[in-house]
Amino acid sequence: MNKLIKDALALTAITVVSGLLLGLVYGITKEPIAKQQEKTQMEAYREVFPDADSFEDYIDAGDEKMRSVLDENGYEAEEIDKMVKAVSADGSQLGFVVTVTTSEGYGGDIQFTMGVADDGTLNGISILSISETAGLGMKADTDEFKSQFAGKNVEAIHYSKTGAAADDQIDAISGATITTNAITNGVNAGLCAFREAEKGGNE
Repeated sequence: MNKLIKDALALTAITVVSGLLLGLVYGITKEPIAKQQEKTQMEAYREVFPDADSFEDYIDAGDEKMRSVLDENGYEAEEIDKMVKAVSADGSQLGFVVTVTTSEGYGGDIQFTMGVADDGTLNGISILSISETAGLGMKADTDEFKSQFAGKNVEAIHYSKTGAAADDQIDAISGATITTNAITNGVNAGLCAFREAEKGGNE
């Protein structure tokens, strides 16, 4: 009986010490991790909106009105994680940067930022998180693929397996239609969110 009590006390002590150590490590690493995430986010903003002097918060994840707008337009698998205004040095609004997550990727969620100027022109996209198949879906994170979105001013973007032949088309990644579809739907969800913001839907 004494051995059982001793074992239980030892196990309790180990659990308590482990919990305290984990809490200590979390406390030490929390701030550096947050700073690194903020830095990565800001770099992505500047990549898709280099003309902006600063960025102002507009909406965060979980915005109910934006969720409804996406659902109404058929983007149930997409989420607007964050949306910020791109602002010039004189304080003028230049457009928006939208952070989108789509759950339609072949290897899981894909998250990226996209910049949209006030006239509706897409500046480009920057991948934040992607876990697609190496040599196939991972080509979505190459300049060759991402650059296709830059400069487009269309209602929605479509992909072609036989070669883009119109302003609203991009070339699909060979052998990775699912990834191409996920990114395209994500971009279109971002454009949908941009149009809602331009109407002042979340002011």
